[in-house]
Parts: sequence; structure tokens; C-alpha cells
Amino acid sequence: MDSKTSNEERSLQQMELEEIESKISDLDKWREIFSCHGLDINKRSDQKYQDGHTSDDESEEGAGAATSHVSKKHGQFPSNTPYSIPIPLIIPSNQGGRPVTKEMAMELRKTLFGNALHIFTYEWKKSYFKFCEPYSDLSFALEAEKGGSRAIQMAVQANIIKYLLFVKNNELHGHLHSLCEVSQKEQAKALAAALADILWTAGEGQQSTVCLVTTESHFPQCPDYKIDHFTEKILLFEFSEQEALQKFLYDHIHCFKKEGSHGVILFLYSLLLSRTFARLHKDMDFTTSHLLKFSLGNLICRQALLNLILTGRASPNVFNGDQEFDNEGVEQTPLHGVLVRSDIGYLQWSREEVEHDRPPQVGSMLKTPKLPIWLCHINGTYSVLFSTNRLLLSDWKMEHLFDLHFYNGQPLQHKTAHLTIDTHSHHWEGSQHPEEIDPEKRFPSVEMTIRTKWEGAAINWNGTVPFF
Repeated sequence: MDSKTSNEERSLQQMELEEIESKISDLDKWREIFSCHGLDINKRSDQKYQDGHTSDDESEEGAGAATSHVSKKHGQFPSNTPYSIPIPLIIPSNQGGRPVTKEMAMELRKTLFGNALHIFTYEWKKSYFKFCEPYSDLSFALEAEKGGSRAIQMAVQANIIKYLLFVKNNELHGHLHSLCEVSQKEQAKALAAALADILWTAGEGQQSTVCLVTTESHFPQCPDYKIDHFTEKILLFEFSEQEALQKFLYDHIHCFKKEGSHGVILFLYSLLLSRTFARLHKDMDFTTSHLLKFSLGNLICRQALLNLILTGRASPNVFNGDQEFDNEGVEQTPLHGVLVRSDIGYLQWSREEVEHDRPPQVGSMLKTPKLPIWLCHINGTYSVLFSTNRLLLSDWKMEHLFDLHFYNGQPLQHKTAHLTIDTHSHHWEGSQHPEEIDPEKRFPSVEMTIRTKWEGAAINWNGTVPFF
């Protein structure tokens, strides 16, 4: 058996394993839904039919949700089951735009999954950009659910903070209270501005594409492509001006921020098409052939996808520039890193990596962005760290004693954590009990992440119980 045949067999086996992991994950989700919630749902359904009517509040459905109830005697669950994937929000077919082709849909799948037969999991299909309550302590914030799509939601969250603090007001010092006074309309504007900025940067300031779902499929089913009843119905809208792009997104923002919108997937498709497949293939290196991967039954983002959102380029690594990789002394293969400083940075820290002597290798391009906002990857979970002081990273005197705010998108967090960073105090390294000599075991992971940027800094949680 030659090496080419062997590689093809290994590739096929890997695809089969990923497909099995995906199916097992989906089965687990439905098993949990049926076992934990099926009885209550059936009881509510029976009571409604016995009463013969529903209240006005019960009968009103959100945009895209199913509007009819099906009797249990037909063996079906009612259409308002809270754990089902709502019907996608759609736009009329006469809105213009260019229909997606089969070739384009297959290329989207290959770029994301490595082949055209994989489809998004349940968690991804139901993910969208949902804000917290307006005029609340977290009115600027997205509710990020568990699962692989959380990484994208938090990366977009960082761009929303950028807009509200430093673009909308254009002041040297933003104010945290301004993030707590965001109305529902301002939430929509902030999301549209954040998405537009990401797409425009990916298109290198020349052109961008927005994907929306219409009512009909644009190509028939075929054996080398798995239908998902979503991708086949996409219309593409192209823009050569950022202002027009942002206005279009604002006019159709419900297609990204409402339940049933598949908003995260729509944004992801728009991002890839804005970057173009040719640029994406040039961005990546031999270590990354596609942007999503299955891990323990979950579909998660590779670093190249996060870098695409943060920097506009799908570089697979977090170090500065390109580095040569010695392939067993045979040839020098370049690994692509981050080439320029972007507005938003990136920090990462993992106890597992430290225990296995694989410390983070994030370069200064990502550690020191143009604005004091960072997407953080901490023990496999994504969060956002930011300062309201625009000058924090441009004036070294500002970095002696300063404040940072931390948001992790989890339901238990009701306001940002306020941290005070002191880079001149090293009392955190003081004497400890012998059994506590390892600092990674003595301090919260958030603190260790911050110290990858400000080594040795003392961190005060200002009365908040440290977490992470």
C-alpha cells in the first residue's frame, strides 16, 4: 500500500470518527431533553387542550417560532417546545441578492469542516446574538451559551465593547456607566456596527458579503453534499462601502439577534465569504486545513477562525509573524502567525498547558492591541477583559496602577468584575505554605491570564469573590 492510499484511508477514518462523535453528541442532547422535560411539556399540552384555549401571552410567538400546537395523540411534541430549534427567520426572495450555488455551499462546508458532508450541531443551529436586558448592569453584553459557538459570541462581544466605549463616543476615557445605559435600539446599532467592522476588515477594506436566509432552496440535493435546509436557501448581498454594509446589517439585524435566526452561522458564512476562499487558503498553513473541529463531541473553533475575527486574517498561530518549521530536517515549512497589531487583543492561559510544559506563546501583536480590549481563552472557556482608558497601552505610566473589567458571558455573572492591577507590587509572590508553592494552584486562572501580559502584577478583586 503506497503512502497516498494510506493517507486517504486515515483521512476517511478521521471523517467517520468525527461523524460518529457528532451523532453521539446529538443523541445525548435529545436524550437529556426527553428525559428531563418531556413530562412537563406533555402535561402543559394536555391542560391546554382540556381547557380548549390559551391565554394571549401563550398564543403569541416570537419571530420565526412555530405558531400551531399539535395534539399529543398524533405522537408529536407541541411546536413551542423550548428546546427545539425554531424555524429560521427568513426574508422574501425578491429582496435582491445573489443565490448561493452548490459549489459555493460545498466550499463553505469544506473550509469549515474539511468536507461537504458535515453539518452544524444542535448547539450551533440554535445560537444567535442575544443581549442581556437593556438599561441593566450588563445591557452592553451578550448572553453566551455553552458550546463551540461561544467563542464567536465573545469575540463579537469584544467588538461591541469597542464600539460603545471608543467608537460611538470617540473619547480618550470611556465610562463604565455608559455601558449600563444601553437601550434596545442602541444594542441593535452596536451589534450591526461590530459585525460590519469585522466583515469589512476581513474583506481588507474593499468589499464584504452578508448572508441571509430566503424561502426556497437554490439547488437540489446531491450525493456529495448533505442538505441542512438552511445553507441551500442563502442569498448573498455584496457591499463595496462600509457605511452601506453597516446600514444593511442594522436594517436586517433581527436576522442575527432573534431566536431562530441561526445568527451565529449566518455571521460565520458572511465572514468567510467576505474574506474569500482564495485569501483563506493563503492565510492558513499546513497545520490547519479547516476552521472547525470536533473535540469530545463538541464542535469548536480553531485558532485561525478566532484570529480571522480579531485581525481580519485567518492565521493559525498566535505568535508574531511567520516562523520556519523544520520538518524532520527535510524542508523548512512556514507557520503563519499574526502580522500586525489589531484593535482587539488576545490572551490565553490553561492549567493543563502549564502542567504539560506548554506555556502560552501569544506574541506581542495580540498581547498589545491598539485598544485595551482582549478576548481571553482561559481553561477552554472564552471571556472578555477590557479597560475604559483608551491610553492604557500607549502611555507606559498608565500601566503602573489601573483598572480592568472582566465579563465571562455566563448566567451567574450579573455585572462585570472590577479588577485593580498593580504592576509595581509583587506581594502575590510572597512566602506561602510549602504545599502551596505552585502559583498556578494558588491563584485564580483569570489572574494568571492577566500576568501573561503584566508579569508579576498584584490583582485586587475589589470585594468580588475571585472566580475562574
